[in-house]
Amino acid sequence: MNPLSVNTPNLYDRDFYLWTKTIVQQLKDHKFNEIDLPNLIEEVESMGRSEKRELKSRLIILLMHLLKWQYQPKNQSESWRSTITEQRICIELLLEDSPSLQPLIATIFEDCYQKARLKASDETGIKLNLFPKESPFTLEETLKNIY
Repeated sequence: MNPLSVNTPNLYDRDFYLWTKTIVQQLKDHKFNEIDLPNLIEEVESMGRSEKRELKSRLIILLMHLLKWQYQPKNQSESWRSTITEQRICIELLLEDSPSLQPLIATIFEDCYQKARLKASDETGIKLNLFPKESPFTLEETLKNIY
């Protein structure tokens, strides 16, 4: 079956990988009128949401481990240190690959801290109200080596 001769909206539902190959070939061949535009738009939008979700997730994990590091000094471990370093590196790489996320990080920081606070409380058994309501770390401190 020639992938370019199939109905691409139906192909999207039946075989996503083949759909992507078909769309790429149609773009290369400048067959813009054959492109499954609604599904292509949806996928491109989804890619952007995915980048934003990854940034939030990594920031939450980083903040949670920084809280654990600060509030449980006797439990500090190389594993925690490694997780902190890994999240910082991944955030840095994400921001390098998508610099337009840079302004977003400041707007999501407080919400991510609140989620990290909940997770840290859950993981450590430390009561939520013992963690500060506002982040004890600035965004700059969070993203840099402070331990």
